Parts: sequence; structure tokens; C-alpha cells
Amino acid sequence: MARSDGGFVVGIAAVTDDLVARIQRLKFCAPVSQVYNPLVYARGGYDRYVAGFGGTVKPVVLVGMNPGPFGMAQTGVPFGDVQMVTGWMGITAPVAQPANPHPKRPISGFSCQRREVSGSRLWGWAKARYGTPAAFFKQFFVLNYCPLVFMETSGRNRTPNKLPAVEKKSLFRICDRALVQAIDIFKPRWVVGIGGFAEKRIRVALKGGEPQIGRITHPSPANPKANRGWAPLVEAELSAMGIDLPEYKDQSSD
Repeated sequence: MARSDGGFVVGIAAVTDDLVARIQRLKFCAPVSQVYNPLVYARGGYDRYVAGFGGTVKPVVLVGMNPGPFGMAQTGVPFGDVQMVTGWMGITAPVAQPANPHPKRPISGFSCQRREVSGSRLWGWAKARYGTPAAFFKQFFVLNYCPLVFMETSGRNRTPNKLPAVEKKSLFRICDRALVQAIDIFKPRWVVGIGGFAEKRIRVALKGGEPQIGRITHPSPANPKANRGWAPLVEAELSAMGIDLPEYKDQSSD
């Protein structure tokens, strides 16, 4: 893993602790039946991610919406597809259980056999383009705006933008605060939303000015554009913003 600067790591840990404490006070009503917070039960994976790769100023911070059920919900790492987190990043960690697990959404941590498609696309692109995590994280860091996973009684995932207005207001105020604090630590030139929701929340939280704000297409398989070739699409979007990318890493030499 890349070496980390303790000042960055300690700062992000403090932001995360504050975020967790504030979110724990919130209540969510039907149709939400269960709420998972991997920053609590999978904090070990998240802390190793930050310690390994979050120890420097980041030219670009990418911001996702919230954890996927087979990604960060399992590993604690944003877009944390198990195979990419263990095989490419070299991260493993103990994972406990949510306070009230849904029977249709079990948490098996790093033993999860399901792929997180969004994560395999994002980190797969990073691996193909940069080769090593150290090279990618020298330019980028990836965060999620909201750390919570919301599930309905049926087990269906419910995204934060679908919550009632009063619940969104309280949640977004807390998440805005944490995002501003994280950006102040990483001091990026660009903050880029992965999808329209994240871009909107970035613009609200940062209120214009510096850093510059942009958006890339979300890699979700529910997004038809992503299914037609996400990597070349996102590279064109980053290039249009003026974000330079290196030549592809020759994987044959690894």
C-alpha cells in the first residue's frame, strides 16, 4: 500500500467519527425497514483504505452516492467490490454485523461472493489505466457522500434521494458537513460527482468557488450508458474537464 501521512489519516478519522455520531441520532420511517452503516460495523476496512491511500493532497476527489449492498456494505471501502479491494488494494479486515440485519441482505464481509458491478468497473478502470493503487491514489481519492444503506421490508435498496423530504433535510445537512470537512483536508482542484445526485450535493455543500466541480457517469449496471462501455465514456468526460490521465499501464509486465 501507499505510505500515508498521519495528519491526513487522523483528520479523516475525526471527520468520520463526527459523521457517525451525528447520523446515529437520525430516525428513518417506512418504507425503510433497515439501515446499515458500514462506517460502524465495517470500520476496519474503511480505516485501512484511508490509512493506505488517503495520506496526501488529492488533485481529484470522486464522490459517490452511498454504499452498494455488495460493495462498501460488505467491505467498508467505497465502491468496495471484494475482489478489487482484496486483490488490487490488498485490504482485508474483520467485519461485524449491522445492528438489525435484513434476512435478504446478509453481511458476509470479505467472504461475500457477489460482485459489486459499479465497484468492479470503477476500480477495474483504475487498475487498467494506472496499474498500481499508489499511482491511482496519487491523483484521485474516492468517497461516498452518504455512508448509509437503506432497505425496504422486501429487501429492496432505497437510495437517499428517495427518502421523505424531512428525512433528507436532516441527513443531507450532516453529510454536507462531512463532505466539506473532507474536502478541506484533501484540498483537491476538482471534486467530481459520480452521477447526478452526487454532483448536486457537492454543489450545495461547497457553494461554488474553489475547488472546481464536475460530474462523470455512474458505473451502475442500472445505467444504460454505463453498460455500453463505461471506461471510455468516463475518460472522455474527465478529459473534457481538463483532468489529464496517464498512458495505460502495460499489464503484461506485471
